[in-house]
Amino acid sequence: MSEVINNRYEFSLFFEVENGNPNGDPDAGNMPRRDAETGYGIITDVCLKRKIRNYVDIVKQDAIGYKIYVRNGIPLDTNRKWAYEECKVEVPVKNGKVTADEPADKEEFKKLTRFMCDNFYDIRAFGAVMTLAYNCGQVRGPVQLGFAKSLDVISPQEIGITSCTYANEGEKSSKMGRKNIVPYALYRVDGFVSPCLAQKETGGTGFSNDDLQLLWKALINMFDFDHSAARGKMASRALFVFKHDSIYGNCPAYKLFEAITAVKKEEVTVPRSFSDYVISVNEDEIPNGVTLERLL
Repeated sequence: MSEVINNRYEFSLFFEVENGNPNGDPDAGNMPRRDAETGYGIITDVCLKRKIRNYVDIVKQDAIGYKIYVRNGIPLDTNRKWAYEECKVEVPVKNGKVTADEPADKEEFKKLTRFMCDNFYDIRAFGAVMTLAYNCGQVRGPVQLGFAKSLDVISPQEIGITSCTYANEGEKSSKMGRKNIVPYALYRVDGFVSPCLAQKETGGTGFSNDDLQLLWKALINMFDFDHSAARGKMASRALFVFKHDSIYGNCPAYKLFEAITAVKKEEVTVPRSFSDYVISVNEDEIPNGVTLERLL
């Protein structure tokens, strides 16, 4: 594995949805999420991290160092139990049951946390709380995302659909169903990569330069691995990466995010494609010590 990252990064990803539901709200009948006060669409950081995890899981196929901790259908304690077995650490037990207590030997406890970071990509990237049964500690991850927000107000639509067959024998009529979509929206999400939380010497996760390159690939390609009936046409359209010369950064992140603007073209009333927007960068607002690269 390559060296641990030593530069701070910020990034902005623009992605689109067409006639799909990018992130349904279970508290609102699975309607696309939106800000109740402004009407702008929102997508949670958890939703986007899931897509990154799925991309890495598919392309790495459980390669050494690239397992996924939060994985569909796999109990989390199964992974933590594996750490105890591989590290040969005695499991704390009380009244015949595995407890959430830390091992008495603090060095062994650190060994468990390091094992989890070394073997699971999403722990190295996003961190994890691993303090239940088979306690492996907790770590903060260097990679964090905000909520994605649409560039314009969205107008979710509920589409009626019918079935041509029956779910059960004895039924005599087809069923009606509903499908929630956003006709079109362009979203932006801003993210952060903090190398101080990657340094192993200070208890960081060990997130490396190779891990970072995999993150950029995931952000660019993750929607191509996520197509479904609800998300048939989603795609990443632009990725801007700010690289600082130092580990601590050369300016506040918000100044860099404000240097990138995306606006609807004047002649467009209702946007229906990426070409209806203009994305621009004010390079005068990018200070010395920070470089900007457009990866998509």
